[in-house]
Amino acid sequence: MSDPNRTQMVAAPVADPNRTIMGSAPSLNTTVTIKPVQCPVCKSFNPPGLMFCNDCGLIFEMALDGDAFGAPAVQLPVLVESTGREHQLRPGANVIGRAGDILIEDTRVSRRHCQVNLENGTATVEDLGSTNGISVAGERLSQGERRAIVHGTTVSLGGFELTLSMPGEAARTVQALSGRTAAISVVPTVSDAVAWLEFPDHEVALSPGSHSFGRRDSNEIVISDPYVSGSHGTFEVTDDGVFLTDTGSTNGTVLNEAKLAPNMRTKLGAGDVVRLGSLEVKLRFKE
Repeated sequence: MSDPNRTQMVAAPVADPNRTIMGSAPSLNTTVTIKPVQCPVCKSFNPPGLMFCNDCGLIFEMALDGDAFGAPAVQLPVLVESTGREHQLRPGANVIGRAGDILIEDTRVSRRHCQVNLENGTATVEDLGSTNGISVAGERLSQGERRAIVHGTTVSLGGFELTLSMPGEAARTVQALSGRTAAISVVPTVSDAVAWLEFPDHEVALSPGSHSFGRRDSNEIVISDPYVSGSHGTFEVTDDGVFLTDTGSTNGTVLNEAKLAPNMRTKLGAGDVVRLGSLEVKLRFKE
């Protein structure tokens, strides 16, 4: 008989492949890397958390809510061409030219024309020895001279113009300096608007001239719709009427159920309905 109180050696237990094995919980100290999202259409990089491309407006299939740490999406300053094309500025040095960090394919622009430095929300520009030179707000800079630029400043690269747009500046509300009533220096004038765009919840007056529209704050008419491109198009008011031009948007512009061709200037009539993404906008003229 075997002694029941005696320790007996047995073979090592065999792991059951069908048995669930409990592992250790993930560590909160593990570093998580969040990569920017690259748009498959325009190839620009977007901060995590955006549901659409910051440049062309393409809708992404899936997006994070902010980033893994709950931080809001990062908005960067941009340089805007006269055509509406935008170039993002990264923190630090940004070389602009036909062979720079920001590529400008224009014969008036040198290979390394100028450099824009972005530090702590402040932007400066300097000439890198370009052939045609640069001008800031109409004032020419000497070679090596550095000049600070702010929201709305236009920089001319030998005639090729770029305008700085800082995030949030276009929508900033100007607050009064005190609670006292201030006297106005100019008598208010009557609006010179000749037509109005009727949105579902508001109206936008159209006065003579060109009015850019899109999702970016740099546009005169800002439309917060994910199907609308950053620089979608323009409304132009002249003596001949009101004209609409789609400047190459991703999802296009529909006029009275007909899609407009890019960069085709089309005259609008009273009651015309323009569809921009999920929005329908009706044109109303002054009676």
